[in-house]
Amino acid sequence: MIYVNKNILCATNLGSRMRNLKMKKTLIIDGHPDKESFCYALAERYKIGAEKAGVSCKITHLIDLKFNPILNFGYRKPSALEPDLIQAQKDILEADHLVFVYPNWWSTYPALFKGFIDRIFLPNFAFKYHEKDPFWDKLLKGKTAQIIVTMDTPNWYYWLINKNSGHNAMKIGVLEFSGIKPVKIKTYGPIKTSDDRKRKQWLYEVEKMGEGNS
Repeated sequence: MIYVNKNILCATNLGSRMRNLKMKKTLIIDGHPDKESFCYALAERYKIGAEKAGVSCKITHLIDLKFNPILNFGYRKPSALEPDLIQAQKDILEADHLVFVYPNWWSTYPALFKGFIDRIFLPNFAFKYHEKDPFWDKLLKGKTAQIIVTMDTPNWYYWLINKNSGHNAMKIGVLEFSGIKPVKIKTYGPIKTSDDRKRKQWLYEVEKMGEGNS
């Protein structure tokens, strides 16, 4: 009979887990155009939590990037990517876990964020259509994602009346379409009626989320 010291086993498992965490890379993308927004603060707190867990973490605030958010020609002909978008694609490819933070505006996301998605989630980067059938290759498989959304609409109303339109567009239409899964969604709101105590609570929750999900 072989006896195993439980303390040694626990230490070994913990050490293995920490090594895996240190190898993992998380990319946070803040899609709010205002640096003084609550989304900006949430993105920063997620980064703090992830780094506490020993994860290599980078945060990109889209408002800091220089790029044309309009996909001028659709997919008819390619548009040259600006240096910031080339770097963003590289960061996405290198990341294991993607975190998207943005507000819900008009039941979806801001134009800046939509333009960013249009410009970089391109054929031969995020997906590749088959020539002889209606299907496609999902080129971003192996990655996971967390979506964090702020909004003034109550969750029940957004689900019942708006049918979670923005959530579905991002989760199903963009991320899962590209092979990224699982995709988790967390919403915070209503923002307009929240007080300082509630916002501090949400910031704490997101920091703990960063510790556990990255």
